[in-house]
Amino acid sequence: MELHTLKPATGSLKNKKRVGRGQGSGKGGTATRGYNGAQSRSGYKKKAGFEGGQQPLQRRIPMYGFKCPSRIEFTPLNLSVLQALAEKHDVSFIDSLFLKKHRVIGKNEKYKILGDGKLSAKLSVAAHRCSVSALQAIQNLGGEVTILPIYE
Repeated sequence: MELHTLKPATGSLKNKKRVGRGQGSGKGGTATRGYNGAQSRSGYKKKAGFEGGQQPLQRRIPMYGFKCPSRIEFTPLNLSVLQALAEKHDVSFIDSLFLKKHRVIGKNEKYKILGDGKLSAKLSVAAHRCSVSALQAIQNLGGEVTILPIYE
């Protein structure tokens, strides 16, 4: 075998089908598109998921679940986190500005104080929501909780 004798396997190469090049080519007239209908027209595109009139997959599968569009997500903040912040920064008042400044919560996040962990410092806390156990733990130490409005 020499380089100049190499050729592709028989039947592996096919000429491109040249349609719409006159009647003598055998592919003139309708150019293999058939006579009428949208598919014979130029510019035709079928919709994604169209299955030729068969019920499409996305309509055969049943719907499930529900996502409430007005649901408000709260970032959980445990008492242990508040205690650590109070010790680290030596503060007695924690609000959303303080938490945003120290990157505990994001710019537009709402947060809820939860009762996990121990609290030993007397704190005044401003939060959007507060669990009953966290409220009791803060008030038992003489602190107070202010509930912030959700829609500001």
